[in-house]
Amino acid sequence: MNPKKRVLFVCVGNAFRSQMAEAFARAYGSDVVEPQSAGIAPAIAVPGVTRTMMREKGIELDGHFPKALLHMDLNSFDVIVNMSGVPLHAPQGVQMVVWNVADPVGAGDKVMRQVRDEIEQLVVGLLIRLRNRQN
Repeated sequence: MNPKKRVLFVCVGNAFRSQMAEAFARAYGSDVVEPQSAGIAPAIAVPGVTRTMMREKGIELDGHFPKALLHMDLNSFDVIVNMSGVPLHAPQGVQMVVWNVADPVGAGDKVMRQVRDEIEQLVVGLLIRLRNRQN
């Protein structure tokens, strides 16, 4: 069996989108990925609304906190998923995937749930592709 892929999810604040992606990947893909997340300009904390939205999916974010992309060793990842809207460059040998996911901060619960569900679908698609490469 192939080793798990190390996947880094990146957004701006590491408070909503990338935190959710990491949590979905951990919940649904622990057999194929070791997910982490980071932000270009990390927030102070993961907001309660993010925790509530994920709890609605049966996923707790206990222990999650915003981390700075600046402090990540990008060479240690196999895949970087960028949903920040800011162009990022992956090191040689690291696959860069770009997801155009709107930043829902301040947009209200309905939009936040739509973004959460979009991220869930994108993560599931990524996990399916990674599993297929192992076979």
